[in-house]
Amino acid sequence: MMKRKAFTWTFGVAAALALAGYLALDLSPWPSALFYRAFMDRSGEAFNLALERHVPPGVTATLDQRYDAKDADAVLDVYSPAQPSGALPTVVWVHGGAFFAGSKGQIANYLKILAAKGYTTVSVGYSLGPTRSYPTPVLQVNSALGYLVQNAERLRVDPSRLFLAGDSAGAQIAAQVANAVSVPSYAGALNLTPSIARKQLRGVILHCGVYDLALTRLDGAFGHFMHTATWAYSGRRDGMSAEHLSVFSVARFVTPDFPATFISAGNADPLLPHSRALAEALVKQGVQVDALFFPKDRMPPLPHEYQFILDTDAGREALERTVRFLSSR
Repeated sequence: MMKRKAFTWTFGVAAALALAGYLALDLSPWPSALFYRAFMDRSGEAFNLALERHVPPGVTATLDQRYDAKDADAVLDVYSPAQPSGALPTVVWVHGGAFFAGSKGQIANYLKILAAKGYTTVSVGYSLGPTRSYPTPVLQVNSALGYLVQNAERLRVDPSRLFLAGDSAGAQIAAQVANAVSVPSYAGALNLTPSIARKQLRGVILHCGVYDLALTRLDGAFGHFMHTATWAYSGRRDGMSAEHLSVFSVARFVTPDFPATFISAGNADPLLPHSRALAEALVKQGVQVDALFFPKDRMPPLPHEYQFILDTDAGREALERTVRFLSSR
């Protein structure tokens, strides 16, 4: 009898918790965001750890630079080769994480590898959803560019040779900032005053981003995840149709003034259609585009964020193409 009562009580508690969890997921993005964030952060840290053995010696780091004294989330890290001294072309990278996960530290080793090839590289930290919403990260990255120009000599930044880069959500943010720097009307729609001139922005590097909400599906295997991401980032349950996301779909707003672009995504990346759509939109506008895509049947298939896996031919090719793109600008 006691066992039956204990079982009944335990089952009742479990059912109540399950119901509470379901209602919470339906009423707020927080439960799902925290669940996915934990998983994604473990994955990001694993990517970074796997890259550690590829980091050459002689890279210096200047960490936790606050680029906006009034914003606790506005912190960036800077990497550069110990030699030679002086200003270097600078790659400003925005990390991924579906707008509610990830951190500047999770791409540290990749940026050290890139820095060793003769660049100053910058990992920009920004606010995550659901705590803060769109377009906060876009405005923050714009502020980071201004800070880097103001502190160019100390941080070994060449303010005349800046590159915006990003992966996944960070690629979308980088693309929006690049378009705002290039198109005054687009900057106005974001209520953003560009902190650098268009001539300072030499190019853009975009990996596996999301560039058109019309291509985003809320059904299927990734539907729940995408619903969480749009809700967490937009600040609204109807994130896909939120009016203040009207210029989020940057692929629809590019002009011939968009900077030269290197763009890539893996053949098994669910976001591949976004990269192809943006590449096509840029080419139609006459923008110089270096696209690295792969056959549909490529084996083994290349996942989201494949470029961080330098133990594969594809990952190494993406890095080599990136450096070639940078050196040509």
